[in-house]
Amino acid sequence: MSKQKHPPELLSPAGDMEKLKMSVLYGADAVYLAGTSFGMRSFAGNFSPEQLPKAVEYAHAHGVKVHVTVNTMARNAEIARLPEHLQLLEAAGVDALIVADLGAFMLAGKYAPSCQRHISTQVSVANYETAKAWYDLGATRVVLARELSMKEILEIREKVPEALELETFAHGAMCVSYSGRCLLSNYMTGRDSNRGACAQPCRYQYALVEEKRPGEYFPVFEDEKGTYIMNSRDMCMIDHVQDLMDAGIDCLKIEGRAKSAYYAAIVTGAYRHVLDAVAAGQPIDPVWRDEVEHVSHRHYSTGFFYGQPGQYYENSRYIRQWQVCAIVTACDKNGLATLSLRNKFAAGDVVEVVGPDTKPFAMTVPMMLDAQGNEISEPKTPKMDFQMQLPHPVPAFSIVRHASELSAE
Repeated sequence: MSKQKHPPELLSPAGDMEKLKMSVLYGADAVYLAGTSFGMRSFAGNFSPEQLPKAVEYAHAHGVKVHVTVNTMARNAEIARLPEHLQLLEAAGVDALIVADLGAFMLAGKYAPSCQRHISTQVSVANYETAKAWYDLGATRVVLARELSMKEILEIREKVPEALELETFAHGAMCVSYSGRCLLSNYMTGRDSNRGACAQPCRYQYALVEEKRPGEYFPVFEDEKGTYIMNSRDMCMIDHVQDLMDAGIDCLKIEGRAKSAYYAAIVTGAYRHVLDAVAAGQPIDPVWRDEVEHVSHRHYSTGFFYGQPGQYYENSRYIRQWQVCAIVTACDKNGLATLSLRNKFAAGDVVEVVGPDTKPFAMTVPMMLDAQGNEISEPKTPKMDFQMQLPHPVPAFSIVRHASELSAE
């Protein structure tokens, strides 16, 4: 049986300050982010040395912890700069560091002693002896390899010290390689996936070329469905939160630091409500399961938790059926909202509004007011502020969206 005595922490992505605020306001217990170096998502916005303390301050003011990724496979020149970076994180008040390199792990203990040390999924912790070894070295948490089954996780939980926390990915993109250890991107594009710059060549469509027939491309079929032979589906465990809790998981992690603020908000909010309902023994409102279909995603699977996830061979395109129209920046007690425009919409359109701790609801867009108080049927300037009457008040950072085959993500 599980040793867990508390609901899991919900850990959400924070690729930049806007995404951090969305994750925080929509219900994360903790966020994970990176500085401008040593993180595995170099194309996320990330946080400069000046921004990091402000990010930590904002999160802590809302009772949310901050985990910082320091999980690239550093080379000599890079490792020499790591102590200064670790001291910056220590001074900023970061709660935990996510590390993958043993040298970086030891340096973190020396230069950021106030920060917990979490072992990245890049380390591929796949058995209880490895987990115990990291605990003996001073780790407080291991992020388990994504290739583990629920049964394997339960056995690890039963055989490691109770004080060692177990974290697992519950939602987001999956890598075709073993816990992200891939040289394909580096080989094909010069962008090293192990240092945060993966070009995702596993998503490309491939063909066969015979040596003496250059320019003639023959299709490569794994089966009759298509040629995307390395494409992986996205993970979605929102229907199986109870199983994750029963397995003794201490933290559910949402992948997506390089994805949109809208994604961070909607997925965090959905898992927050489902997690709270499961922990309280209450029925799950199906609206929250439906919410994860409202973000840009590939076809979902349950990863390796219940066996091989299989692949989706037909293409590598995202399903993008909703787009963000505007973000609510303020709303008075009568429901008069001030919004910031993100994508084109107009009076008469049917939209949905969803917000922090606010169930989605549909409405028909009324005439709106520009900054001068003039009636307008359609705001047109990107990020312009305007006003719109809502049926009832909603919190700031609520999102107005509508169905579309295109997406802002």
